[in-house]
Amino acid sequence: MLVESRGDRIFNGINHLLLIIITLIVIYPLVFVLSASFSDPQAVLRGEMFLWPKGINLHSYEKIFQNKDILRGYSNTLIYTLVGTLINLVMTILAAYPLSRKDFIGRNAIMALFVFTMFFSGGLIPTYMLIKNLGMLNTLWVMIIPNAVSIWNIIIMRTFFQQSIPNELHEAATIDGCSNIQTLTRIILPLSMPIIAVTILFYAVGHWNAFFNAMLYLSDKNKFPLQLILREILIQGQTNDMVKMSTESAIKQQREVEGIKYAVLVVANIPVLLLYPFLQRYFVKGVMIGAIKG
Repeated sequence: MLVESRGDRIFNGINHLLLIIITLIVIYPLVFVLSASFSDPQAVLRGEMFLWPKGINLHSYEKIFQNKDILRGYSNTLIYTLVGTLINLVMTILAAYPLSRKDFIGRNAIMALFVFTMFFSGGLIPTYMLIKNLGMLNTLWVMIIPNAVSIWNIIIMRTFFQQSIPNELHEAATIDGCSNIQTLTRIILPLSMPIIAVTILFYAVGHWNAFFNAMLYLSDKNKFPLQLILREILIQGQTNDMVKMSTESAIKQQREVEGIKYAVLVVANIPVLLLYPFLQRYFVKGVMIGAIKG
């Protein structure tokens, strides 16, 4: 058993102290927002709520779910996330698998072209003109097709295929008469569930939080995703309209706006917070795979 020196103990103690401080810095805002969403807005405005809810009520959440725009935004975002993630996953697998095969001619040149697009894009205005000429403005597909594949995720999945799938399996499948599609679907994919889970998480979180493309390419509010709806509530004053349903008092209005502000933040992040703990180990593994791109 190794005996730690005094310097090692001091070093480890400082590390533990820093980790505790960083953890508190990260966790406190999350707990505060959650508690504030259930608290009396007046107590929040007066600074009486520090960590635990004070004057617990669900008034802010009732206001939110009475707003049909938020419910529509939720359904739109679910559609964008489910359809987009499915297309992303299929496109990523179909690109990563051949690029991982040593017998695929020209794979290095193709990979170089893919990586080139990570650093040099077409620009905002040319991209907008392209989307417009393709007739995708104000459609479901404008939230999906422009981001149908991520080069970074292709690199991660290709690296997994290269490092984690023995080449002997490919050879055995070829000897048994399997085609490339059969090898992929019957051998490679069943062995690649960790990286598939990581890829799904990356894409799903990206779609769920996406608002920039919607802000650029969507003008029909019936197609707005949740994030854009919440952005309008917080920034463009729709919260005031919601509050006026119940009172015209400026003081009461300010209190209820404060409660709704925190509640919409919770509503927007619940799905990701529920999903992440189940995929955390896959997420860490995916980051480690992506860090070794040899």
